[in-house]
Amino acid sequence: MSIKIAITGSHRLLLSTAIFSSMVAFAVLPQTVIAATTSPVAVSAIATAQINNFTTSEWLKGTWRGSAGFSIPATAQNKAAFKKGVQVRLADGQVRTINAVYFSGAHMSPMLSGSTLDASKTGYPHSVSALSNSAVQPPVSAPAAAPAASTSAAHSSAINNYTNNDWLNGVWRKSAGFSIPTSTANTAAFKPGASVKLADGQVRQITAIYTSGQNMSVMLAGSTLGGNLGYPNKLYAATPSTVAPSAPAAPSAPAAPVVTAPSAPASKPAMTVALNSFNGKDFLGGIYLSSPGISVQDTEANRAAFHKGAQVRFANGQIRTVNMVYRFGGNMTVLLDGAQVNGNEVGYPRTISVSSTGFSSQPAAGSGNVNSPADNAAPANPINLIGINLAGAEFGAGEALPGKYTIHYIYPGEDDFKRYANLNMKLVRLPFRWERIQPKLNSDLNGAEVTRLMATLDHAKKHNIQVILDMHNYYRYYDKLIASKDVPISAFADSWTRIAKKVVNHPAVYGYGLMNEPHATNGKWPDAALAAAKAIRMVDSKRWIYVAGDRWSSAFHWPSYNIQLINDPWMRDPKNNLVYEAHLYLDADYSGKYRDPKAVYDPMEGVKRAKPFVEWLTKYKLRGFIGEHGAPDFSPSAIVATDNLLKYLNQNCIPSTYWAGGPWWGEYALALDVKSGKSRPQLPILLKHAANKSCGAIGPLK
Repeated sequence: MSIKIAITGSHRLLLSTAIFSSMVAFAVLPQTVIAATTSPVAVSAIATAQINNFTTSEWLKGTWRGSAGFSIPATAQNKAAFKKGVQVRLADGQVRTINAVYFSGAHMSPMLSGSTLDASKTGYPHSVSALSNSAVQPPVSAPAAAPAASTSAAHSSAINNYTNNDWLNGVWRKSAGFSIPTSTANTAAFKPGASVKLADGQVRQITAIYTSGQNMSVMLAGSTLGGNLGYPNKLYAATPSTVAPSAPAAPSAPAAPVVTAPSAPASKPAMTVALNSFNGKDFLGGIYLSSPGISVQDTEANRAAFHKGAQVRFANGQIRTVNMVYRFGGNMTVLLDGAQVNGNEVGYPRTISVSSTGFSSQPAAGSGNVNSPADNAAPANPINLIGINLAGAEFGAGEALPGKYTIHYIYPGEDDFKRYANLNMKLVRLPFRWERIQPKLNSDLNGAEVTRLMATLDHAKKHNIQVILDMHNYYRYYDKLIASKDVPISAFADSWTRIAKKVVNHPAVYGYGLMNEPHATNGKWPDAALAAAKAIRMVDSKRWIYVAGDRWSSAFHWPSYNIQLINDPWMRDPKNNLVYEAHLYLDADYSGKYRDPKAVYDPMEGVKRAKPFVEWLTKYKLRGFIGEHGAPDFSPSAIVATDNLLKYLNQNCIPSTYWAGGPWWGEYALALDVKSGKSRPQLPILLKHAANKSCGAIGPLK
């Protein structure tokens, strides 16, 4: 967008932990549930938490409407106390058992046994207490693996900060494993057969070590692990204590099966099960879209196989543990641990395997299974995933165009490029106005403006920054639509031909952004984009061409407005180095104006708005780019949502440029550069993700 006056937009508060919101059509509570206990045994409260004051279509006073559950702040104390298997005492005195806990940003949702809760008796402003069966020791929950003996950590290692299609924060996605540096100490401490302690306290046995250059992959027994156990946590080499181990007590809650004796055969063979062919709002190929889960038929065999604690193995080899099962109308919805499952990769017509005794986390010898984790180290020439819009040259569009330099508009200076280079944000989207660089159609470019542009590119070159040239015109030239009699498509293509000829040999040019946020194009944008892209390709055969989408390039609305954009086979040819550009803002009208300063944003709102675009790219095997996204400094929830958005984009190798930096922003709430120089809360999130160097090419292109 152009200058976005930052006040935030209204938005419903929906926690991503509320995974059951869309499941009504396919799932209800199990027919047999654990009754609520109304006369608790002698227990003591180990923690008390205030119920969150959420009331929406899914929540009533912080209690979940769909089934028994409540929302509380995700503080360190609450995380330690409110775990699966722990009993809680509600405000009305009844005691329930926690079946599962879901986290979303600053909040957590413990889900309980028994029927739904009465919000008037147990919801806000009431509190809830986590109980201990002993006045001394709180109940212990073993989320994945319980050690057979007490252990102590003798050596620890940092976990590598890898996040891509195979890794999440240094945790191997396809089976249990971590990536750590190949140091002498690590090589000595981490060996097959030894034990390791994870950040959450569980202990696993090392089954294999893969070494690749400066990194080593430590593969473990048991089910796959969550990225929350990875970077910036450490991995500990565990050694048995001097106390002779005794038979371990049964954990207080079912735990994920752990392979402690690889040679022992499974007591029951795994069963192959067909996924339901469900597609729509809630499911894709039988894969649940709102949280990790699947849908299968409600048969006697499936009821026996899919129980809490069982493991399922998908067609791509990843293994998950069953957390909950719901039955309704001849079908079962099976909720799993871990990250969201990709229905395009593993959904119907593929099958899954289910086992009560677990699967080996290593491929069988001679199976031909794909790469070891060591083959997926950081690329030699990683792309820049996080960048910035350095605005200014597009300013003053409301004045009489083309306007006067330094009065109506300004180009960013060398200090701007130096600052962001030092911050490791070396991808810059540079907006400019068509009317200024070419005041008259089909005529020579304006010499003074070209000089300013080239000088700006020189600044970028000096500081090793890649520049995407962004024609910031919204599909208009002097407010007249492209593809009209006043501004024919041929004139649009002509402008890009002339611009490309001027900059084709400049090393700072990374790509050409055809048009910022086309809208109300009368369906002519696909033809205009094709003509301009081909015109550039006649001049420059190598650099990226960024093709924006109609409807203001909205990522969320992308599939509904941009199917025709790739009707011509030329626009789908990967040899043409095309990248499709979407924009994404979190406010209610998607504009980025953030008019409502009191709005609170779902932590996963950015991911929800990006998914339609990312899934469209994946479907057609194309590359993508988020040219604009931004969060206001007055909204902590928007900044949390931005963090999750960037994590999701980076996992798909989709670069993004934040809106915005550069001169003349005053105190604009989204800007990283403000006149007062006050701290910008958005910046640490951007810098965290800018450190990710796991992608060697623009994705997803699967």
